[in-house]
Amino acid sequence: MSKSLIIVESPAKAKTLSKYLGKKYKVEASMGHIKDLPKSQLGIDIESDFTPKYITIRGKGPLLSNLKKEAAKAKEVLLATDPDREGEAISWHLANALGLPEEEPCRIEFHEITKAAVLESIKHPRKINKDLVEAQQARRILDRLVGYKISPILWKKVKWGLSAGRVQSVAVRIICDREKEIREFVPKEYWTIDADLEDGNNKIRARLHSKNDGKLEIENKEQVEKILKEIENEKFQVTEVKKGTRKRTPSPTFTTSSMQQEAARKLGFTAKKTMMIAQQLYEGLDIKGEGTVGLITYMRTDSTRISEQAKEEAAKFIESTYGKDYLGIRSSERKNKKNVQDAHEGIRPTSVFRTPEKVKDSLTEDQYRLYKLIWERFTSSLMAPAEYDTMSVKIKAGEYIFRVSGSTIRFPGFMLLYTEGSDEETEKEENQIPNLEEGQILKLLELLPEQHFTQPPPRYSEAMLVKVLEEKGIGRPSTYAPTIDIIQKRGYVEKEKGRFKPTELGEIVVEILQEFFSDIVDIDFTAEMEEQLDKIESGQQNRQELLKSFYISFEKKLKAAEQELEKVKIEDEVSDQKCEFCGRNMVIKRGRYGKFLACPGFPECKNTKPMLAEIGVDCPNCGGSLVVRKSKRGRTFYGCSNYPDCKFVSWNRPSEKPCPQCGGLMVIKKSKGKEYEACTNKECGYKSN
Repeated sequence: MSKSLIIVESPAKAKTLSKYLGKKYKVEASMGHIKDLPKSQLGIDIESDFTPKYITIRGKGPLLSNLKKEAAKAKEVLLATDPDREGEAISWHLANALGLPEEEPCRIEFHEITKAAVLESIKHPRKINKDLVEAQQARRILDRLVGYKISPILWKKVKWGLSAGRVQSVAVRIICDREKEIREFVPKEYWTIDADLEDGNNKIRARLHSKNDGKLEIENKEQVEKILKEIENEKFQVTEVKKGTRKRTPSPTFTTSSMQQEAARKLGFTAKKTMMIAQQLYEGLDIKGEGTVGLITYMRTDSTRISEQAKEEAAKFIESTYGKDYLGIRSSERKNKKNVQDAHEGIRPTSVFRTPEKVKDSLTEDQYRLYKLIWERFTSSLMAPAEYDTMSVKIKAGEYIFRVSGSTIRFPGFMLLYTEGSDEETEKEENQIPNLEEGQILKLLELLPEQHFTQPPPRYSEAMLVKVLEEKGIGRPSTYAPTIDIIQKRGYVEKEKGRFKPTELGEIVVEILQEFFSDIVDIDFTAEMEEQLDKIESGQQNRQELLKSFYISFEKKLKAAEQELEKVKIEDEVSDQKCEFCGRNMVIKRGRYGKFLACPGFPECKNTKPMLAEIGVDCPNCGGSLVVRKSKRGRTFYGCSNYPDCKFVSWNRPSEKPCPQCGGLMVIKKSKGKEYEACTNKECGYKSN
């Protein structure tokens, strides 16, 4: 008896579906796209309405032949690729290659790989959504035109091997703009004056806020001395006590962007790593006692919608685990922005009863940590708000008003399980204030003036960059990880202490693009292009018209750049290390795996060696310098510069501070999103707060 053939994208997904479907179905994997534009040429016929020329991807010939053979003997073919534009395009290519009739309902989709969801989807096959395919093709063609037309100009005028992507160029521009702000920033002096006070039993620290109810700006030491003199003999009297309550609502369940941001903050994951692990959780893993099962819903989404069934299941779990008081009255879904693809749900566990601890033994450490983050975020999103008692106090000293405010948690609500991380350098602590009464006199213990300077805006961390790309409408959930990865690989930006900094090359490329291709690096233009792609997806815009409109002005700019752009010479940065063979100062170059040192005497002298960045900490074994190294898999670790004579290594970054208890080496660790220092001497065991 002939079987039904189901085609998915990956072997992991095929394995999970095979377990659910039994012997009546055969499940094969396409290993992603089977067809794409050729790498060796533009592959787009501009004169014929921008018709793409698709070819079978190199190495996929035997796989496609096998799929054709299996399709020929199957009683039906169902295409179960991912439920997004890219997945729809893969199904369209497969349908064409396998000769499936255009009107045949051969497409099935599910947003979670569970038995119920898969079996239900098979009952309701649909036709391939041509609008989704058109939107994917429009994006692919736009990106190909930009990349294959601008990149050769950069090779000729700047450096061979450069690329200019439609979304990546804007990301580099955002990082360059922030660097410019930092360079041009002029620090401004300001002072604060705190008062340490006592009510007889408790200490209170209040901050000078105003003078005669007018906001006070203290700009220099002379002002400080004048203020201190004026209030030194004044009594500190409580003039106003305001008590109240406030609620803090939970964050909604994850979108792709918020998951990437939170995984960066709390787990230290790159966007690329987060998506790789999320894909594994979605496609299915072998869980003890259950077999292969998909643990989370589809991970490429910008919606926070939650199905009614998932809400009901979560409500039962919350009530039975934490009590009825912890159950939220309604979902904390945020109001969706325009252009949100709301056919998807937010990212959630496929069953809330499959707690992180139940599956821990079946997962790798990284899979467990990300699953736990997703599970806690989803479950907490349906819990009750946290409630605080608040107090705000005004304290008068002559003409000057000091203020202090604080809060205490009355009911933890969702915070019992989870709180969202922050991109701030330091998180604000909640002050606890003793009960004070109006008219009460407080004893002054000490006045504490402190000088400050305004700080430049911070460089972007990976979480911050993902957030700004989303806020400005640059790219879509599936593009953030590859965009961030490629701008680093191309050498346009580099990370310094976990923050993105543009390289000289990156700044030069952005300057060129701003001069000759202003639209390509214009944030508003790129966001508008995303909206046009969304209109194609919804059937409101024609693909050819969009491409033609873009290319008319783009072609003129290409010709101008070819004629007017002068050749740019980028000198290699000279290091202070001498070549041990010829004595020249070695230069810093960038290769496939990052920076390295090379002799400038090439080709006469071909000496190269890895570039080791010292971290300013001595090796505890031999006294040499500790340097940053990379494992074969690209993971950062810290080793001694005297290797192989000294084999000291640490996966955690060593601290510049010695242990206060034993003087030994401390390393920086992270737990629940917060960093702390720990002594490496097991007999000591010191940990900072």
